[in-house]
Amino acid sequence: MKYDSLWLLPLFASTLLACGPDGSESTADQLDQAPESPSPALPPGAQALSLMGEPLFPPELSEEGRARLEGNLEEALADLQADPEGAGALIWAGRRHAYLGDYRRAIEIYSQGIELHPDDARFFRHRGHRYISVREFDNAIADFSRAAELVMGTEDEVEPDGAPNALGIPTSTLQFNIWYHFGLAHYLKGEFQEAIEKYEECMDVSAHPDSKVATAHWWYMSLRRTGQEEAARELIEGMDLDALEPELIESTSYFRLLRLYATAGDPDTEAARDPQDMSAAALGYGYGAWKLYNGDEAGAREIFENLVAARNQWASFGFIAAEADLARMGGE
Repeated sequence: MKYDSLWLLPLFASTLLACGPDGSESTADQLDQAPESPSPALPPGAQALSLMGEPLFPPELSEEGRARLEGNLEEALADLQADPEGAGALIWAGRRHAYLGDYRRAIEIYSQGIELHPDDARFFRHRGHRYISVREFDNAIADFSRAAELVMGTEDEVEPDGAPNALGIPTSTLQFNIWYHFGLAHYLKGEFQEAIEKYEECMDVSAHPDSKVATAHWWYMSLRRTGQEEAARELIEGMDLDALEPELIESTSYFRLLRLYATAGDPDTEAARDPQDMSAAALGYGYGAWKLYNGDEAGAREIFENLVAARNQWASFGFIAAEADLARMGGE
């Protein structure tokens, strides 16, 4: 399906107006908005390179799913044509492209949004998320750092879901998503102490039980990866899991992992062998990481290899984390 790209012309005009006569950016602030590192050269049609150097292409979608997502994108592009410089219209156009697996176009749109709205943290938050998707973790960290600066001292706001849950209740906020993904980018780089610091901040803005559970999961794993087993145990003991469980809407896989951590049980690795959706990838990675920091590297490697064999889920966080650990172990 081909989409008209004329709606981008006003954005390119805005970009030119923001440059000096020699084509350079006109302010130091705009220079600061450039990514820290260049994107890699990609083969035609690829969105990213895996951490093992393999090209990653947009995931296959069912006919029904693709039709629905393309319809949503058409609506978003129509809204953007009506309001080509509108922050909300730009954000949703980027999000709708990303849901179809076109992360590069989403990043382009968010970059244009940053030029038009340099003080809107939402653009840095969303672009940082998609830099994670395409394995550009340094660029993601730079974006989340800027987003965190922009929201400092401001009131948090609920972030609408692109794919609403069964109850239609958003479970996250802008500031939660900034700190959550900020911590994740550091975790994926193996910078576990930095991840701990970000998840501590994230818990302070985790209002919904789903947010608390998701934050605790990655925070716990970061603590275990740095050898802080006692602090990890205290984190789980300080959570009232029985009270949180009835209020959960989305984070059931992370909750199952927290129960595992609380009971110090041995994971059923068979549950990690069916990574056909994001929840299975989340469980599988959690089980593999548990084995890794409990000394069973061979068991962890087996789970991670099973996960990354499900190529259609390469943008899920569990998949990326498994890939990152395999790369640190020396490949698949």
